[in-house]
Amino acid sequence: MGDIARIAVAIAVGAAGGTLFYALSLPLPWMLGALTATMMASLAGLRMKGPVRIRAAVVAVIGVLLGANFTPDLISQALDWAVSLVLLAVYLLASILLVMPWYQRIGGFDAVTAYFAGMPGGLSEMIELGEAAGADVPRIILAQSLRIVTTIALIAIWFRWVQGYDVGRNAVQGGFADISWTDLGLLALAALLGSWLGLRLRLPAPTLLGPMIVSAALHLTDLTRSAPPVEIVIAAQIILGTVLGCRFQGLRARALVPAVGLSLGATVIMLALALCFALVIEAATGQSAEQVLLAYAPGGLTEMSLIAIALHAEVAFVALHHVVRILLVILAAPLAFRRWKG
Repeated sequence: MGDIARIAVAIAVGAAGGTLFYALSLPLPWMLGALTATMMASLAGLRMKGPVRIRAAVVAVIGVLLGANFTPDLISQALDWAVSLVLLAVYLLASILLVMPWYQRIGGFDAVTAYFAGMPGGLSEMIELGEAAGADVPRIILAQSLRIVTTIALIAIWFRWVQGYDVGRNAVQGGFADISWTDLGLLALAALLGSWLGLRLRLPAPTLLGPMIVSAALHLTDLTRSAPPVEIVIAAQIILGTVLGCRFQGLRARALVPAVGLSLGATVIMLALALCFALVIEAATGQSAEQVLLAYAPGGLTEMSLIAIALHAEVAFVALHHVVRILLVILAAPLAFRRWKG
């Protein structure tokens, strides 16, 4: 089977999983359903290939969607977020101090591998830094991938069945029929121009942040009030979930079981710590603990922002904290590692 056929099979499996989750009104159905279905199919040995090459275009759509949530009222509150942004650095330090020993003592990782496996940063950045430092790269890939998957699942389940929020349906309502051609053109411009600027400026997650910034500018200046059509947003979530699920190609379920347990323990540690920080920040600033938990959760920027949209939370607040988290980890992780080894 050629690559195109394998990609088509993966997307079909992902779409089927998303449709099933949607029919069952499960949390974050399109992305989490696609992820679950393709992960299970991968572990069962079905030959698939994630649509990695179109991921950048899909992420750009999500960036435009995030930017549509920026309003002048939210930006005026940015100074009120200083406390949670400062404490974010403390949270990251506390997380690695707790999770690194977990991977060493429970998982049997060497110190270098445990350091980069437990660091709540971007997958590609931690793989690159860990490989340069002589770490066990496959273990880092598995730990980081499972952390993102586990965080998405636990956060979605927590808000749906513990907190009682409705995250079973997409928060984006307007379809193609509800958006003018002018607005569609402006949104497409935000995706294309934003992606180019993000790559040109070498932003972290360039095809997400670039379109988000341009889209935010268009919405802040009231040039458009539209978000990407719901049909495109659903397709984007299916692609994202499929890409994540296909990362488990070639793994055997028997080998994955202990890794899942290890990742679940590490993720619970980080989320419990995030909840403690959220409660402190809520008491100190009045910012809702649920929103801070989303902002601190060690999942992907794209995925956590999608959950924020589904919960009608302040997307700007959540996205900004995840951008700062990624920047702090990318900048501080190699510096701290060099000082530690030195």
